[in-house]
Amino acid sequence: MKKIGKYDLVRVIGSGATSTVYLGHDPFTQRDVAIKVAFPEILKHPERGKLYTHLFMNEASLVGKLVHPHIVQIYDAFVAEDLCYIVMEYVPGGTLEECCAAGKLLPIERVVEIVFKCTRALDFAQRIGVTHRDIKPANILYVGKATSGEIKISDFGAAIVDHPERTLVSGIGSPAYMSPEQIREFTLDHRTDIYSLGVVMYQLLTGQLPFQASSNYSIIYQIINTEPAPPSRLRKEIPGTLDAIIAQAMHKDMEERYATWEEFAQDLAQAFHEKRTRATKRRLSESERFDALRKLPFFASFSDVEIWEVLRFAAWSTVAPGQMVMRDGDTGDFFCFLVDGELRVTKNGRLLNLLAVGDCFGEMSVINENMQTRGADIAALTEARIITVKGDALRRASETCRMHFYQAFLKVLANRLILANARLAAL
Repeated sequence: MKKIGKYDLVRVIGSGATSTVYLGHDPFTQRDVAIKVAFPEILKHPERGKLYTHLFMNEASLVGKLVHPHIVQIYDAFVAEDLCYIVMEYVPGGTLEECCAAGKLLPIERVVEIVFKCTRALDFAQRIGVTHRDIKPANILYVGKATSGEIKISDFGAAIVDHPERTLVSGIGSPAYMSPEQIREFTLDHRTDIYSLGVVMYQLLTGQLPFQASSNYSIIYQIINTEPAPPSRLRKEIPGTLDAIIAQAMHKDMEERYATWEEFAQDLAQAFHEKRTRATKRRLSESERFDALRKLPFFASFSDVEIWEVLRFAAWSTVAPGQMVMRDGDTGDFFCFLVDGELRVTKNGRLLNLLAVGDCFGEMSVINENMQTRGADIAALTEARIITVKGDALRRASETCRMHFYQAFLKVLANRLILANARLAAL
């Protein structure tokens, strides 16, 4: 078996104009990895060699920094005059490029889900000073199946890192996905990625690029001067809300585009809100679940990475009016959050409290393992949506995630103590 550095090379899994990607194995961590190795002749090219080396160095500078569930992690790198390689997380699946052809389009809600996750990942990247600059379907990977697997953004070689003026290199990117300001070679910020993601969303929904021509020159002219047809004109079941979202993401004037990833994500999360309000028992999409958690005060100090972690181990359920959620005297190693609706808390038939959206309850069974017996009945006053977290799941969570849970528990207990003192003072 061939080796590169400390890594075993198993087989070729991809190839491009400048590099070959191998499935590799790290004998120290005992995990499979993807290793992108530059063609030696590319590095020695008299005109473009320095550029390609720069791109590898750019990506190498991100080792250990892009730790997010929807970004391909970069583990290691080596950059020299005659050898450049990047060691990355191995993603067993494919790219979204194969989902852009007629007959292979994904369901509309799945596309919204994918783009929502991309907005959160790119927001994370922006917060640490990284603008991708080459967002396209080929750089968005999926795990397992495109219809259901997780997605991960890859290939940050063309990224702007920290300072646009320092890292901006002309001639990088795919013209069909470039923003007007990128084509004009203006100084860029995260809004160029917002534009490119709008193009990706358009293509995933319709199977067509918003601007099509026989030459890059013609595409560039259209990007600067013409407006694309609304996606719903190409696929009738696309709702007008998505037409509007794409139009704003792809606005030619960057000042009229979404100003932040948060704004873009919020509109995506709300895209089907009215439809789902009429069918509340329907399962919430991941984007709606993320948005719901993000809005709860309990999770205010959690990072996006930790919110995604919570989504992986929390259970969601809908309870009917009158249905019991917890019973006085029962035991249970779990706690809950009320996401929607209203719950009543009673003891021996006497009303103790009403729980509203955002309230946490049952947490003492996890905070103190000697207090796992419930002290009151909790039942749904209206139809309610509840998140349940088991104690075992919390104990297996990452250290930072657990820390934020216990910090938030302290705030909850402090607020209850203040409320109790106020009630006693009023007697």
